[in-house]
Amino acid sequence: MVEAAPARPRLRLLFLLPILIFAGLAGLFMLQLGKGTDPSQVPSALIGKPAPAFKLARLEGLLANGQPVPGFSNEDLKGKVTVVNIFASWCAPCRQEHPLLVDLAKDPSIRMVGINMKDNTENARRFLGALGNPYAAVGVDSNGRAAIEWGVYGVPETFIVGPDGTIRHKHIGPLTPEALVGFKEKLSQIQRGGA
Repeated sequence: MVEAAPARPRLRLLFLLPILIFAGLAGLFMLQLGKGTDPSQVPSALIGKPAPAFKLARLEGLLANGQPVPGFSNEDLKGKVTVVNIFASWCAPCRQEHPLLVDLAKDPSIRMVGINMKDNTENARRFLGALGNPYAAVGVDSNGRAAIEWGVYGVPETFIVGPDGTIRHKHIGPLTPEALVGFKEKLSQIQRGGA
């Protein structure tokens, strides 16, 4: 009677398999990290599509030049390149980016509007009163439904909407001085009729 040889090569392969899988995944992750992509540039399914249908009431008590600042709807996003910023008074990164938004709003070729997400009315008014109001219109999204329709991950997020009402760009997280350079370039491209 002949005895079968032990299955040692198979056993070794079984032990090496998890190590090989781990090494492959680690290599893939390193390759992705090495590309140097910007984590704030998460693809959005809404890019190239019309802004979602919504109608947001104005932020009660918010005035500009003695007049109430209006709310807005998706129909108000047509006719001019519009920057839509999702913000909240309780959001620390919103405070960090706010001075940049105030400066950006000085550009007469764009219209900047804000969606105030899940915020207390008084706190939102104080936030804009203390830091300045860069918005031509502020819509209140008290339950976060409009933000969900826009595909918002969290505040702040900033979109560029073309004059035809189509979402052209999405920036996740606060705009920083470095990110603002690329954002302004994208704005210029869209204003010239590019993508």
